[in-house]
Amino acid sequence: MATPVSSILQRIAAAGKAYESEELGSRESLIELGRDLVAALEIPSEFLQRSFWAEPALSAHCKFAVQVKLFQHLRDAGETGLSSEELGEKTGVDVVLLQRIMRHLIAMKIVTFSDGKFKRTALSDGLAAENYQKSIDFCYDVTRPTFNGFPAYFKKGEYKLPTSLTDGPFQAAHGTDLAFFPWLVATPPHLDEFGNFMSAYRAGKANWYDPQFYPVEERLINGFDPKNNEVLLVDVGGGRGHDCQLFTNRHSSTSGKVILQDQEEVIASIQDKDKLPFQSQAHDFFTPQPIKGARAYSLHSILHDWNDEEGIKILENLKPALTPGYSRVLLNEIVLSEEHPTLAATSMDMMMLAHFAVRERTEADWKAVIEKAGLKFVKIYNYPGVAESVIEAELSA
Repeated sequence: MATPVSSILQRIAAAGKAYESEELGSRESLIELGRDLVAALEIPSEFLQRSFWAEPALSAHCKFAVQVKLFQHLRDAGETGLSSEELGEKTGVDVVLLQRIMRHLIAMKIVTFSDGKFKRTALSDGLAAENYQKSIDFCYDVTRPTFNGFPAYFKKGEYKLPTSLTDGPFQAAHGTDLAFFPWLVATPPHLDEFGNFMSAYRAGKANWYDPQFYPVEERLINGFDPKNNEVLLVDVGGGRGHDCQLFTNRHSSTSGKVILQDQEEVIASIQDKDKLPFQSQAHDFFTPQPIKGARAYSLHSILHDWNDEEGIKILENLKPALTPGYSRVLLNEIVLSEEHPTLAATSMDMMMLAHFAVRERTEADWKAVIEKAGLKFVKIYNYPGVAESVIEAELSA
């Protein structure tokens, strides 16, 4: 049964006060309540107009904006803004065409118009940054064709769940036999775009080691025993060390070592390793963990790239390195809610379905994977407004 509009408005008022008081998660709550309000008020014809006309046109216009540096021109113009003629001259776009596109961007709340000038917003300024520009390219050129191909792919496959890394919706959309990551390597512009997309995906959100998320002091630093092993944290599959860098910045007073692990080619690509506050080591997480008895082993968005069987193998390769009652395994992953799934979580689940033929997991799913690997599920830590959680596990007694 639909939620009464009056109830939604009351919750919006309460969330607005929480936002003014800078309560954690209040901004995200307001956005979600805004969606609730639209869902309660929108009639089917308006839903079709928004979903199948306005939003696809918006994504196309954002790609257009990248091509002509539209958001950068508006940002550089400051509060003065630019007239149609001025913006047309800077972008090289026909003025009438530009006006029509800009009107839609105004209607979609991306930019504004006043005093005869098109003007920037905080959102358009953010989208002008390089990592968001390349994220738009990636989403428009790589992910959108895959989603558009869902109906035809599923119909052809008789609506069965895809299970192959090389024969899924992504391959059908892009005409390739390659798995997603090898395809990215074979198409370097998209590889660069994907790297920027991943940096943009988590931007502005709390990290797992930040205050009020996972209690690093209580669960890792307290009880840390250098005599057992001088390594405090091993970041397994940690890329070029984004988490390691921020973790060491946040907890610079700790004496334990932080070690980054990833594939040899990834580690080799890191510049000025000697100047970094952490060590790095080439390691394949499908082989036994070489660092024994560290306080914690962190895997950030690793297992969601793999099916249950492969995920269990990754965890099993950690087991011999764990010290009972001391070492912790920290999985920084989305935990899907069955009753109240969030847009951020289900969007990522659709990304995994489209490009990897795998899934995001519920709490029950995570417990099953952890226990099948011979580990003990301890607790899930959440942070308001952040899609990912920290799932803590340890060696079973």
